[in-house]
Amino acid sequence: MPSISQPTGERRPRALVIDRAWRGLGPGLEPLSGPGGAPLTRTVKLIVLPLIVRPALRPELAADFLEPAQAARLDGLVRDSGARLTATAQWFTLLKKARRALGIVAGNPQDLYFQRCFELATEHGAPAADADVTARDVVEEVADTPGGRTVDALKNHLADAARRLRLDGDLATGWAHRPPATSDAASTATLAAHAAEALDACGAPGPADGAPSYTAMVEAGHGALFGRALWADTPGVWGRDDLPTHLGLTGRRTPPRPEVGRGASTATLPAPLDRTLFERLFVVLQSSAHRDELPTVPELVARETGRSCAPLGLYDESLRVAVVLGGRLAAGLDPLGTGGTTGRTAAHRVVNSRWQREASVLRARRMTVSPHPDPDGGGVLDALAQDLRTPWAAYMRRLWVRLHGRDVRDAPLPDLASAWTVLDGVARSVMMDHRARVRSALRTLSTGTAPAVGAAGTRSA
Repeated sequence: MPSISQPTGERRPRALVIDRAWRGLGPGLEPLSGPGGAPLTRTVKLIVLPLIVRPALRPELAADFLEPAQAARLDGLVRDSGARLTATAQWFTLLKKARRALGIVAGNPQDLYFQRCFELATEHGAPAADADVTARDVVEEVADTPGGRTVDALKNHLADAARRLRLDGDLATGWAHRPPATSDAASTATLAAHAAEALDACGAPGPADGAPSYTAMVEAGHGALFGRALWADTPGVWGRDDLPTHLGLTGRRTPPRPEVGRGASTATLPAPLDRTLFERLFVVLQSSAHRDELPTVPELVARETGRSCAPLGLYDESLRVAVVLGGRLAAGLDPLGTGGTTGRTAAHRVVNSRWQREASVLRARRMTVSPHPDPDGGGVLDALAQDLRTPWAAYMRRLWVRLHGRDVRDAPLPDLASAWTVLDGVARSVMMDHRARVRSALRTLSTGTAPAVGAAGTRSA
């Protein structure tokens, strides 16, 4: 297979670069790969990104889309790691064998062992004749580690009745002693104006030009102000009467007091600010690319108890301001090109023009203006078109999850450029997700099977 490093002058999705480089490594990676030969999602999240790509040290490789030079560098990193990855796959097979022999069933083996296997491969190379002993020792060590960073550890921690009672009392106290809610429409209108100024700078060639407005918003606590306005259901924040203040961050008029919770499922997760402690941390632990950066479960729970009662459910003010900027951007998203939104900025023009060029959006636009239901989809594609009439909901939900993950890992957004990377990345992610769902629906309709426009898989706990 030809290397992805051959330049064409076009940006490439990072996921595609990884996929093609992986497939070029040849046989021996089956334990880390899916049936089609692509790396497993957990392989990418737990091994490729944090241990090979290391975006924290190579920020130019952190974006979802890469320029040709960055794509070539990423391709080279993966290919140069081929021997270690093959050894990792061999170690993983040995650890699973030791796990079965020891009768251990708790936890997902990929979550528990992938990174340890990469470490073993780095230290020892391929397993030697006595590797069975090492594998058994590692499995026993992981099983005996207290406060592990897994969903099962979270479930066990919250199963204690006395602990649950204490946490519920802490949540009640924290919620009762929140900063006072604000219904000052003038202040929140000023907040929106500052957000518009920052977003206008985002669409310019150098987003850092808007750093003064972004810095001023952080220093003035505009994110916390918006969080308190959301508690009070303050109207007029986004300059549109048809949008709720919360933009879908809660399914209620105002966020409810958080509960402890007992379980979670990706198929039934409520809106972000309606989630229990368990549901909030379930998402963090499930998205385990940065597991090694997380505190242990007891500390995670303790910190999340306070965080869930903070404005916007976030501690860091730069991340709260990113919610404000994202809300302003979301309020002006117009993938169907109706022209009915207000407060356009340079950032809106960048994002909306990208969406409006999508073939799936063009078809959805035709369905939107048609007086008849979609003749091919029996309403399936019309449901997807409806998502484009209210794009702010999916955008804000995904944005909050990303910012919450950063807050848990103590990873603020120090400047406007870094904030714009997240805001634009979420917009691209929502657009690509919608594209994939439209393609899936079209394939389903062409084969005459039952439509499936939702997520492909779920996980429960």
